Amino acid sequence: MAETTWTFFEDAWHPGNVRMMGPRTHGAWLGSTVFDGARAFEGVTPDLDLHLARVNRSATALGLKPVVAVEAWRDLVQEGLRRFDPSTPLYIRPMYWAEDGFAGGVRFDPDSTAWCLCLYEAPMPVPGRLSVTLSPFRRPTAESAPVEAKAGCLYPNGARALSEAQSRGFGNCLVRDALGNIAEFANANAFMARDGVVYTPAPNGTFLAGITRNRVIALLREAGVSVVEATLTYGDFAQADEIFSTGNFAKVMPVTAIDGRELEPGPFYRQARDLYWSFAHTTSG
Repeated sequence: MAETTWTFFEDAWHPGNVRMMGPRTHGAWLGSTVFDGARAFEGVTPDLDLHLARVNRSATALGLKPVVAVEAWRDLVQEGLRRFDPSTPLYIRPMYWAEDGFAGGVRFDPDSTAWCLCLYEAPMPVPGRLSVTLSPFRRPTAESAPVEAKAGCLYPNGARALSEAQSRGFGNCLVRDALGNIAEFANANAFMARDGVVYTPAPNGTFLAGITRNRVIALLREAGVSVVEATLTYGDFAQADEIFSTGNFAKVMPVTAIDGRELEPGPFYRQARDLYWSFAHTTSG
């Protein structure tokens, strides 16, 4: 049976969910990890270089050392892809973490930065029914968390937002910033449309303006769609004609209900998804 996971770590490829951290590894103990996620599907790897560059920026933002050049990441990804059937949908995850901490443990040693590259089978989600609500939890600010990095320590907050929403029967939730404006979904960037205009929360230092988000904005604008980055409230989303999400894992997905108000996958969602798929299949990644 073919392996579903391959990880490059310490100069070799390893099959399966290889163990790489010990109980004294700073990254495992105190959360000094950053990562990024790219996709391989239908034989393409859209925006791969942008994801590989971002993991290095995230390392710098957290205080780790980005010891792998983007070109080296890319070469390793190509090696890893050859271990799978070209038609297999994959998640591509480069990652850095600190191995050691200084006295007391809380402050990590940047010179101990370790890294790996993991590729694993991950089917592309299929658009379906998705209901959303408002989360009681909020995104942190730059003064309270390393929001400028794609850091592992930020994700438990998204996980608890998802869990709370799902406990009330919803599939996802919109999360506010510290001022009470919408930042994003718990695990993706948020878009809405009303009266022929597409809106998305303006980047304000509380969430990552994602690579897929930025790509969709550019594609829609190139197609003549008015896309506005704005300060948006939950009321704006509650009254929207349509809502959709963007993110690396699922790309472009529709929202079909908000707090019990039914919606249908709308024309802007369909256009965004079609434009993204066309882009993905006409670029080398």
